[in-house]
Amino acid sequence: MGFQIQTLPLVFLAWLFLIHHASSQRSTYIIHMDKSTMPKAYSSCHHWYSTTINSMRATNVKASDIHHYREAKLVHTYDNAFHGFTAVLSEDELESLRNSPGFISAHKDKPIVPDTTHTHKFLGLNTASGIWPESKYGEDVIIGVVDSGIWPESPSFRDEGLPRIPARWKGTCEAGQEFNSSHCNKKIIGARFFNKGDLAASPDVKISMNSTRDIYGHGTHVASIAAGSRVEGVSFFGYAPGTARGVAPRARLAIYKVLWDEGAYESDALAGIDQAVADGVNVLSISLSYLTIDLYENPIAIATFGAMEKGILVSVSAGNRGPNFATVLEGIPWAIIVASGTVDRWFSGELTLGNGVSITGWTMFPARATVRNLPLVYNETLSACNSTEVLREAPSDSIIICVESFETPELSDQITYVTESNIHAAVFVSDDTGVFRSTSFPLPGVVITPKEGKDVIRYASRSSQATATIQFQHTILGAKPRPAPAVSTSSSRGPARSYPGILKPDIMAPGVLILAAYNPNTALASIGSNIALSSDYNLESGTSMACPHISGVAALLKSAHPKWSPAAIRSAMMTTANSLDNTRKPIKDMGNDYDAATPLGMGAGQVDPNRALDPGLIYDATPQDYVNLVCALNYTREQTQAILRSSYNCSSPSTDLNYPAFVALYDPQETRTTKTQRFRRTVTNVGEGGATYKVKVKKPKDSVITVSPERLVFRKKNEKRSYALTIRYKTYEEYVINHGSITWIEQNGNHTVRSPIVVTPAEPSG
Repeated sequence: MGFQIQTLPLVFLAWLFLIHHASSQRSTYIIHMDKSTMPKAYSSCHHWYSTTINSMRATNVKASDIHHYREAKLVHTYDNAFHGFTAVLSEDELESLRNSPGFISAHKDKPIVPDTTHTHKFLGLNTASGIWPESKYGEDVIIGVVDSGIWPESPSFRDEGLPRIPARWKGTCEAGQEFNSSHCNKKIIGARFFNKGDLAASPDVKISMNSTRDIYGHGTHVASIAAGSRVEGVSFFGYAPGTARGVAPRARLAIYKVLWDEGAYESDALAGIDQAVADGVNVLSISLSYLTIDLYENPIAIATFGAMEKGILVSVSAGNRGPNFATVLEGIPWAIIVASGTVDRWFSGELTLGNGVSITGWTMFPARATVRNLPLVYNETLSACNSTEVLREAPSDSIIICVESFETPELSDQITYVTESNIHAAVFVSDDTGVFRSTSFPLPGVVITPKEGKDVIRYASRSSQATATIQFQHTILGAKPRPAPAVSTSSSRGPARSYPGILKPDIMAPGVLILAAYNPNTALASIGSNIALSSDYNLESGTSMACPHISGVAALLKSAHPKWSPAAIRSAMMTTANSLDNTRKPIKDMGNDYDAATPLGMGAGQVDPNRALDPGLIYDATPQDYVNLVCALNYTREQTQAILRSSYNCSSPSTDLNYPAFVALYDPQETRTTKTQRFRRTVTNVGEGGATYKVKVKKPKDSVITVSPERLVFRKKNEKRSYALTIRYKTYEEYVINHGSITWIEQNGNHTVRSPIVVTPAEPSG
């Protein structure tokens, strides 16, 4: 009886709509239903929803009328994260549904596109739970960006919805060429520029843009990655379409321009960092690199020591000198040094052969091109694609196959030769991973692997009528064709030359083809040899892009934990970092034939912002701890003072910094032997109450690890406990890197606190 009571009104309403000849035009709607009202007569929600939709299809109407109503269709049903269904309905049918039992709400199903920079999704940031809502999206944390300035008109720097500028802010908006105070707002709260060092070096130079305005684009890109506002409908010429937003979208930006087209000098960088500290920034983002190795001469190291003393967290790019060993120059112990990794995003063109076989290749050709059913040509002589002259022999209306090998030019050169020829399109067969970091693709074409190339060459060689079609502007997300993240080939590797005894880089973040705001007047792509294209948003690669991701995460953590020190924030990121990729296997190294990455490439692993919000334990360090470290580095009094600046107490020098990683060094020039190194660490319980942790050891090869005690018991929050770690390890007469980890696992809890261990040569070969 209950079943009849529930369904009769729907049948009756459907009949009424037939009488009124409701419009047959339909849309897809997502319907939210109250599951608790489902009649007991139904075996499942799907049964309930399907019956509801079917009841709109009246059976007692004329055949001439019924075609208007049978189009109502159930599309999806939901019973886990969401209760309801999706259906194709007319407006009248929807109105009928609004009056049915259990209806809550409905809205049209709108098209969705992948999010960009996409990295916020890749890092697990979401509006429903975790660090974004807990930190209010970094609200009121001030990120100082020391770089090439900013393009203030970019939509990424709109300030809609932001509250007043924090009263503690001491900075200003400095007027200059094509830049005035109106260009600042509640997002860009400060803008200053520094070029006196540049002018001193070249007194006759004329600064082309003497203000904070960014005519290069690098600083704009970095700033929007860290704290850009939400902007819908952006892409790079159709690639990576979606919604752009920074890691900390409600944080404030203070811009310090120190890079100029006319030159860049250490003195200007020092001035910018110094002013940022005075202005009251909370986080400093420095995507700059200098060749100075010694800490006491490195301007970033010196300036950021003072920033650290003021409680400012400093994030610095590791540099792009990889993949060689010991290419990290700025191994600043008191800063977070950031490595660059890939994202689970692939920009592709679909190659379809005339025999129906489809291959997903790589392309960044910046347009939709008509490449349909063209002749596919393979010729051993032409396939080297080694000169424009040779390529003139190929049919101009064809798709030519170019094969990279030891005897041929590099892929980038092959692309150039084909671009300068009359060839319509090309298929490049190459295993050059460098192409995955570049946006330069000026002709219609795709890059496929040698394995895939064999099938394409076989087809083109055996068929006199071989043809192919290429479609462009595809964006693929997920683990295929390559797992992510992987350490970028170009990212600098440790150990740090300035001081190898502390693991650098500290951590890895997305840094390969990151979409973010840019100077819209800069040529970013090309078609052919003479057509330059610009865009409001650009895809860029490098540790410069990874660094502001960490700056943004630091801002989120600072907002959620305002009393945490820079060392505590760094520790939270490192001990919760992920050492596995999206296939749950160890992160790979692009620069080492996709073998497993070591901590010298990725630090503790890929940053995981949501886990960093609640790390369980932290390894904290005070300014005096860093003083003790500097005092132990065998510098002269003057060199030590260059870093520490003021009076300091060197009564307790120690290189055993309370740091969430362990580095054991050896000299490969010495005879093979066994060494022992001891470390002492203190961890602070930042969980909600008492907790017990037990250690799990994954020892490096040819090593023995001893941890004492093996159990840490905390009775309350903020309590400290210490432990000792001893590593006994074999050395080698060649360059061998072994690594492992220790993990403190909370018993009857959710926290795991992981620290990498690496056994490595101390100095680069040669």
